[in-house]
Formats: sequence, C-alpha cells, structure tokens
Amino acid sequence: MKGHLFSKYIPNQNQGSLFDQLLNLFLQMMQYTNGDVAETLEWMNEVDREHHFTNNEYGMGNFIQDLKDKGYVKENPSEGTLDPTSKTNQTIRKKSLEEVFGKLKKGGRGNHKTKFTGQGDEANSDTRKFNFGDSIDQIDITASLHNAQVNHGIETFSLTEDDLEIRERDFKTQTSTVLMIDISHSMILYGEDRITPAKKVAMALAELIKTKYPKDTLDIIVFGNDAWPIEIKDLPYLQVGPFHTNTYAGLELAMDILRRRKNANKQIFMITDGKPTCLKEGNGYYQNSFGLDRKVINKTLTMAAQARRVNIPITTFMIASDPYLQQFVREFTQVNNGKAYYSGLNGLGDFVFEDFERGRRKVVK
Repeated sequence: MKGHLFSKYIPNQNQGSLFDQLLNLFLQMMQYTNGDVAETLEWMNEVDREHHFTNNEYGMGNFIQDLKDKGYVKENPSEGTLDPTSKTNQTIRKKSLEEVFGKLKKGGRGNHKTKFTGQGDEANSDTRKFNFGDSIDQIDITASLHNAQVNHGIETFSLTEDDLEIRERDFKTQTSTVLMIDISHSMILYGEDRITPAKKVAMALAELIKTKYPKDTLDIIVFGNDAWPIEIKDLPYLQVGPFHTNTYAGLELAMDILRRRKNANKQIFMITDGKPTCLKEGNGYYQNSFGLDRKVINKTLTMAAQARRVNIPITTFMIASDPYLQQFVREFTQVNNGKAYYSGLNGLGDFVFEDFERGRRKVVK
C-alpha cells in the first residue's frame, strides 16, 4: 500500500527579490487608486501590517526609496506629493501584456504577414522573371548574374533584361485599430468589477501593438453619455462614471478617427457590458435605461451599417451574459457584418488576442 512522502517545504525561489514582489503589488494597486501614489502606499502599509511582507532588513521605507531611485515615482516639490512616471505606466502595460497575452511569443518588429506576395518588406523563397514596372531593389543580383553566365557564356560579360530575376516579397499589412471601452456605471454594478479586466486587455493590446507591430496605429476611446479619446498613459487609471451608454457617440468618434488614418485595413474593437441607452440631442440627452429603446437602437444600427459600407468591421466583446442583450448584439453584428464574442471576465483577453492576430492575415481592398 502506497503512503505519502513528505519533504521539507522550500519557498518558491523564482518570485524575485522582495522589491520585485512589492513592486508587483504596487503596480496592481495603482490601477485601483487611479494612480494616486500616496493612497497606494497607505494601502500597502495596511496590507504589510496584516500579512508581514517586509522584514527587519527591508521595510516599506526602503521600498519607497527604491521606487524613487529606480525611476518609478518622482517627487513633486511644489505640491509635496509623489507622482508616477512614464516608467510606471509602461511597466503596468507590460505586466498586463504578460498576464493577458501570456502565450504570445516574441516576434520581429514590423507589420503582419499575409499569404499574398508582391512589393513588400521581407523577401521570400519565390522567384520569377523580371517584368516591366518591377522595383529595382527586388532584383536578385546573384541569380541574375548566374543567368547571364549560363545564357551568354563567361568570356564576354552580357546582362540583358531576360537574365534578370526577381525575388518575391511578402506583403505586409498595416492596420489601424480603434478600441472602444464602455465606462458607463453598469461596468461596476451588481458587485462585479468589469472595468478592471477591460483596462488590462486594453493595456495589453496597446503594448502588443507598440512592441510587435510598431507601424500599426491604435486609438483608444471611452464612451458613456459622450465619447472622447484618451491617451495610452491614462489607461491604468481609467474609472467608470455615473454615465449611461451612448454607443452611437463612440462609434461616430471611432469612424471619424479611422477616416483620417491612411492604412487600408481598419477595424473597431468594442468592449461593453450592456445595451445602448443614450443619445445626444442638442444640449441634452435622450436616455432610457429600461429595455431596448428602438430610437436608440436604430441610430446605433445605422452607424453599424455606415461602418460596413466603408469596410470597417466592428468586433463586439460582450462581457455580460444577459440573454435579452444577445438579440441586440446579433442584430448589430449582422448589420455590420462583423463579429461578436460573449466572454466572461477571465476569457476576454484570449478572445481579443485571437481576433487581433486573425485580422492580420487578411487585406481589405
């Protein structure tokens, strides 16, 4: 009969230094305090008193000094406060990328490969004869010289157009993406925090594009009663407000942004948990949070149809499972000829990543 073999417990040695462990906690809590360094450190002190993260050799005072020395926070002498630096913001995005898109392998900088060949950035193994209009930098010099020697001999060098050989190159797509994030009050209702995973996915996508696809463009907008663009550095500290859901305004702004982008491939990702409930009318708002108001729905569907006419697909990530909302999402998706995913909070990143990568493999003409 087999028994149990017990051995001495050895703590995980791969957790990094105490500073690294505290830094991970600091970066996570900064997202909940809207970037308030002082409030974050107060909470960390409370957690330390209860769980004893620090010790006699390394205390919270040492950690705060290391945050300054390593460039994560800076002192604001005029106000006597500590402020986060760009290094902190970028580290939060990198952590989100690792957390949400952990399966992503390192890739080369550049654009996205497609199955089509032609003028592009990266040579492949296919060759063909030179045709009028081909770029000179596509000529395979070694192969062309070899053809000249075979066709004309080596005694007198002669190179003609028929000897020239072209090395095919892979087309590389460049994509302009607008990410829409719902910041209406329902994103924190019913005891469920939906805005935090939405922010993490947005930060991961931003870091993915900046590091792996630097020639792409990513614009991020938020929508509540109105819609407005935000900068990437504001993402970690994004908060919901006492807003309704003006999906129409978000789509209108996204379309306006994409019209100014030169890339042929354009797309909209929309992360939301609810139905459209609001429209801007003059200096006021038309609002109805009860049921699916046809006036609001029809205006939103009209915008989806406009996006379809200019070849801008909309992918909706619905982070709520209410059955009555699925009818609207299906109708919206059909009008736009886009896609929709119904995701739990934990699966959102996988859906966004898979759809983003899949979209790189096609060219909209």
